[in-house]
Amino acid sequence: MNLAQQSIARPVRSLPPPDFAAIKLKQQATWASGDFAVVGTTLQIVGETLAEAADIRAGERVLDVAAGNGNATLAAARRFARVTSTDYVPALLDKGAQRAAAEGLEVQFRVADAEDLPFADGSFDVALSTFGAMFTPDHFRPAREMLRVVRAGGRIGLANWTPEGFIGQLFRIVGAYLPPPAGLKSPALWGTEPHIVELFGAQATKIRAERRHFNFRYRDAAHWIQVFRDFYGPTHKAFAALEGEQRESFEADIAALLDRLNVGGRHSLIVPGEYLEVVITRR
Repeated sequence: MNLAQQSIARPVRSLPPPDFAAIKLKQQATWASGDFAVVGTTLQIVGETLAEAADIRAGERVLDVAAGNGNATLAAARRFARVTSTDYVPALLDKGAQRAAAEGLEVQFRVADAEDLPFADGSFDVALSTFGAMFTPDHFRPAREMLRVVRAGGRIGLANWTPEGFIGQLFRIVGAYLPPPAGLKSPALWGTEPHIVELFGAQATKIRAERRHFNFRYRDAAHWIQVFRDFYGPTHKAFAALEGEQRESFEADIAALLDRLNVGGRHSLIVPGEYLEVVITRR
């Protein structure tokens, strides 16, 4: 048997599937670390824009999935919808509840996993998720759950970072230093039209996707790094896991990315972060 025949005859070893349960526990700890609400509140305009795109109306039953500290929650409640805000990190829901109370908004808050929503079929007119559902380890489960709990003819509104945008590039830097589990799909796939069609297309009568930008506005690159090192779970955990020269190199790579994308000039930092805004009409 020649070498080519040996290569053909050799059995192919398939990789074991990712341990989604273990990955989820680790992710939950990541998002509970730092204080995402410090970063989350700066993204409020995305929730407002998504609420408009999804055409949220007074009296509609709206579910915010993986709500964090409640940007889409508040946006929907400000439009007099009946909102249920969910996340699997209770501390983030507490922050959302404080924000809602400060504005006198009536919102129900409930601890819930985006991959296993504790609601009956067709319970909601609209489901929203801003930079939330995209981070689940098994992409198909939250998509199925949102489709399940939204009534026929209802809408699903999503805001997801794109692979090409700033946060997508940041993910790649983090992954270069701390590789994700083998077989785990990138969350940035949620920021691509083909993946959205794969997840939702079979049960959708219409999918509208538009690329938008959120501008990260900070004093300079060092200021952005300080805030995200201290408060944003993924980078907070990454900085904690790295030591010495690796941590210095990691910080330098992020600073270089920020400087390259900065459109704010010499005296301020403005970095456009591309995201995909999606509105799905359920069949």
